[in-house]
Amino acid sequence: MPKENEMIKSKKEVIFRLFSYLKEYKKETTISIILMGLVTVSNNLNPYLMKIAIDENIKNKDVKGLVIIGVFLIVINIFTLIFSKLKWKVVSYITNNILINIRMELYTHIQKLPFDFFDSRPVGKILARVMGDVNSLKNLFDQSIQSVIPELVNLLSVIVFMLILDLKLAFACILLLPILGIGMLFIEINSRKRWSEYRSKRSILNGFTHEDISGIKVVQSYAKENSTYSKFKDLVWDHLESFLKAVRINDCMWPLVELSWGVGTIVVFFVGYNLIKLGTIEVGTLIAFSMYIGMFWRPIMNLSNFYNTLITNLSAGDRIFEILDIEPFIKDDLDKPNIGEINGDVEFDNVSFGYGNNLVLKNVSFKVRNGERIALVGETGAGKTTIVSLISRFYKPNEGSILIDGKNIENYNLGSLRSQMGIMLQDTFLFSTTIKENIKYGKLDASDEEVIEAAKAVNAHDFIMSLEKGYDTEVNERGSRLSLGQRQLISFARALLANPKILILDEATSNIDTQTEIIVQKGIEKLLNNRTSFVIAHRLSTIRDCDRIIVVENGEIRESGSHNELIELKGAYYELYKAQYSFLNQGA
Repeated sequence: MPKENEMIKSKKEVIFRLFSYLKEYKKETTISIILMGLVTVSNNLNPYLMKIAIDENIKNKDVKGLVIIGVFLIVINIFTLIFSKLKWKVVSYITNNILINIRMELYTHIQKLPFDFFDSRPVGKILARVMGDVNSLKNLFDQSIQSVIPELVNLLSVIVFMLILDLKLAFACILLLPILGIGMLFIEINSRKRWSEYRSKRSILNGFTHEDISGIKVVQSYAKENSTYSKFKDLVWDHLESFLKAVRINDCMWPLVELSWGVGTIVVFFVGYNLIKLGTIEVGTLIAFSMYIGMFWRPIMNLSNFYNTLITNLSAGDRIFEILDIEPFIKDDLDKPNIGEINGDVEFDNVSFGYGNNLVLKNVSFKVRNGERIALVGETGAGKTTIVSLISRFYKPNEGSILIDGKNIENYNLGSLRSQMGIMLQDTFLFSTTIKENIKYGKLDASDEEVIEAAKAVNAHDFIMSLEKGYDTEVNERGSRLSLGQRQLISFARALLANPKILILDEATSNIDTQTEIIVQKGIEKLLNNRTSFVIAHRLSTIRDCDRIIVVENGEIRESGSHNELIELKGAYYELYKAQYSFLNQGA
C-alpha cells in the first residue's frame, strides 16, 4: 500500500483526472464559456472603438458618429456586466457541485477500505484529506472554468486586434513572453515539491491534534500537558516553516509577471513614439494600443495566477487520488450474489493470516455447528481476535478458506453477510446521539417498543430511565457521558435488536464489574440463545458454560473441548484455569 508522499503522480495525470469531473457539467460549462466569450469580445471592442473615435470622429469633427460610438460603448458595457453576473452564478454552481461529488466519492471510498488502511493512518490525517485537501481544490476549479479557456481566448483576441492595428507594436509587446515562460517553469519545478511537503506537515499536525484531544483524559491524568504542548509547538513550527518555504517560491510569480509587463510597456511606447515620429501610425492607434497592452498582460497575469493555484493545489489532488487509488477491501463485492439467510454453521479450513510479515494464524481448522457457543481463550496476541475478525471479513486470509453453511464467504456479497452478524467489542463505540438512536443502529427501522424491549432484555432499561431524558438522552462523543458498563449494556441491546444469526463477543464484558455482570448475565443468555456465538473472554467464569472451548496458542489451536473435558485433559486450559483461580484465592 502506498505511503504518504510516495508515488506522486505526474502533473499531467493529476490535471486531466481533476478536470474529468467537469464532464458531468458539460452543459453548464458550455454556457459559462459562451458567457465569458461574450464578455471577452465586448471588452476587447472598447479600445478599438476608442481608436475610431479619436482618429476618425474627433479628427473629422463628426459629432453624430462620436455619439453613436458612445451609445454603443454604453450598451456593450451594460451587457458585459449582465453576462459577468450570470457567469459567476454558473461557475459557482459547477464548482460547489464538483467539490461535493469529490468529497462524497472520497468518503464513500474510505468506508470500503480495509482495516489496515486505518491501522496505518491517524484519523486526523484522513480528515485532512476529506476536508482540507478537497477544500483546496475550490480555487482550482473556480479559476479553471473562468480563467483558462476565456483568458486564452481573450489573449488570442487581443493579439489579433494588436496585429490588425500594427505589426511592429504587436511584436514589441510579446517580446518578453519567452523569458517569462522560462521563469515560470523554474518556479513550478520547485513549488510543487514544497507544497506537497506543506500538506504532509499539515496532516501530521491534524493527526496529532485529533489524537491528543481524543486522549485528553490520559494526558491530564499523567500531567503531560507540558509535554504535549511542546510536541504541538514543534509540529506547528514545522507546519509554518513548510508553508513559508512554499509561499516564498510562489511569491516570485507575481513580480516576474509585473516586471515583464512593465518592461514590455516601456518597449512598446519606445517603438510607438518612433513610429509616430516617422508618421507610420496615428496618435489614436498608440492610445488604443496602450489600452491593449493592459488587456494583453492582464490575461497573462490571470493565467499565471491560475498556474500558481494549479501548482499550489496539485499536491492536494495527489493526496486525494492516492486514497481513491487504494483498492477497496472487496473490489468486486457488489457484483457478488447475496449469501441468503444463513443458519450459522462456520468452518475454518487451513486458514493462515498475517499482518504484513507477521504471521498470526497458522493453518487453523475447526468446525462450528449452528447454535453452538464457542469460547476462544489464550494469551494476549495468540490470535483470538484475528479469528473473529476473519469471520466478519474485516481481513482476508492469506491461505485457506472460511465457510458459512458450506459457502466460501469470499464468494458472496459482504453486506448480506454482515447484516446477519452481531459484533460486540471491548471498546464499545457509541455515536454522539441519543441512547435510542444508538440502540436502533442494530435495526434502523425498529419501533420505540422494540428498542425498549431489547433494553429490558439486557437489563439496561432501568438505568436508562434514571437519566434525565431517558432514551432521548444524548450520550456525547463516544458515549463519554456514560460509564463503561453502561456503554456495554447499550451495545448488548443494540446487538439483540439486530437479531444476528452469528454473534461475536470480543471481551464484551471486560468493562463490567462483577455486580453488573450478574445483572446482565440473563440478558447475555438471551443474546446467545439459538444463535452461533463466539465468545472471547479472560474471565473463565464467563466461558465455562460454553459448548466448546478452543485454546489458541501462537496462532494455532492447542486444545478444543468442553470445560470438563479440558479440565480432565490437564493441558493448557487446565493450567490457565488453575492459575486464574489461584490468583483469585491469593487476592481473597
